[in-house]
Amino acid sequence: MNNIKFKNICKAYGDTVVVKDLNFEVQQGERLILLGPSGCGKTTTLRMIAGLESITSGELEVGGKVVNEMPPGERNIAMVFQSYALFPHLTVRENVVFGLKIQKLPNAEIEKRTKEVLEMLNLTGYEEHKPKELSGGQKQRVALCRALVKQSPYFLLDEPLSNLDAQLRQQARTELVKIHEIYKPTMIYVTHDQVEAMTVAHRIAILNNGKLQQIGTPNQIYHNPANTFVAGFIGTPPMNLLKGYLLDNKIFIGNECLVLPEKYKTEIADRKTIIVGIRPERCTLENNPLVAAKVSFVENLGNQRIVRLQLKTGEEIFISTTDHKYPLEQVRGFSFEWENICFFDTANGNNLM
Repeated sequence: MNNIKFKNICKAYGDTVVVKDLNFEVQQGERLILLGPSGCGKTTTLRMIAGLESITSGELEVGGKVVNEMPPGERNIAMVFQSYALFPHLTVRENVVFGLKIQKLPNAEIEKRTKEVLEMLNLTGYEEHKPKELSGGQKQRVALCRALVKQSPYFLLDEPLSNLDAQLRQQARTELVKIHEIYKPTMIYVTHDQVEAMTVAHRIAILNNGKLQQIGTPNQIYHNPANTFVAGFIGTPPMNLLKGYLLDNKIFIGNECLVLPEKYKTEIADRKTIIVGIRPERCTLENNPLVAAKVSFVENLGNQRIVRLQLKTGEEIFISTTDHKYPLEQVRGFSFEWENICFFDTANGNNLM
């Protein structure tokens, strides 16, 4: 099994702990995205898998073997770095075949693999170019070629598309998914870009301050966030998080008194306060709304509008809509369906449902 298991993995530099008690498994052939803000421990986690960082405590299993003390060269792992890490004095071909020559593979096998990956990533004709003669997108594809040509069962990528412009990023994401479908390596991909995570991943592991916040499919992460951090990190705009006050099976949102549906009463009835989470696209603008609010700002994105509303409490809510049912001057607030609501604990931020 070409899987990777984290068992109570910690990483510390002196008294500073940057990765705290990681426990999860990456399945064979899975595309797992490590997602989180800068400094959350994503790259450190990736480098521990590659053997470029030591592990302070816990056990890391790769393919059923504990690799804590195994040198990087013996782990049979391919890695793509954010900075490309190409040899500037070598040609594209020489960069791609460098690792294969160290492995002393037969020349015929080297030639076959090299031709295959260069064609796959549209680099045929650039074999004799030096890195300084290439664009950023071409350099990134050379770095991908160098990793792919190893045909390793494990493929690690550290923000590989961060230096590309928006259009190239979209093309490169598609190429990466296609490449994975061909070779099916166990892939761990580090990014802080939630669009990359949602479009590339089989599963997403969200980190914050070195701790795993949630791991699940893109749909699970988006529609059922484990806590307010995940709710606020995923989505553009992110999930709206509003204060709710409970009294006699009623909830006050923005000073409006709403009757709780029966199925929620037993879950949250013993609480006085709660955080209510609503995705922007799950709200509707109304002139006879559940919750009164006034329009404070509008972003017109062409295919949709992002409308910012201010509640009577001073809180703000974002609504993403393509609906032009009411002119904005007639909007008096917003409504929602209860099945689209998340409830979070005010003390620890955890999802209560």
